Amino acid sequence: MIAMQEELNQFKRSEIWELVPRPSNQSVIGTRWVFRNKMDENGIIVRNKARLVAQGFNQEEGIDYEETFALVARLEAIRMLLAFACFKDFVLYQMDVKSAFLNGFINEEVYVEQPPGFQSFNFPNHVFKI
Repeated sequence: MIAMQEELNQFKRSEIWELVPRPSNQSVIGTRWVFRNKMDENGIIVRNKARLVAQGFNQEEGIDYEETFALVARLEAIRMLLAFACFKDFVLYQMDVKSAFLNGFINEEVYVEQPPGFQSFNFPNHVFKI
């Protein structure tokens, strides 16, 4: 429950969405929770993580989206950065990012269901507009 609440707090702080009445002429994307346990080097669970994701199993390329992209650092790039930093005597710091959001604008109106287990008692039929 704490991990789910932390995820929702990140959305609230970033002003990702607003609760609006359900539109009659737009489809609404469902949501679900994905859980993962973060473990230390001994395999002991140190933290529970929860992510709210869209149920996107009915999307079609070219209609619902144009392209997908996931940034991943290659090991060769990290090695090159470390070698260059050593050569130039740079100081590097490690940073753990809790939540990262792409900074961009969506031209379409997107509506998603309220997260399971966190529906508004006052507005149970409302949805979030992104």
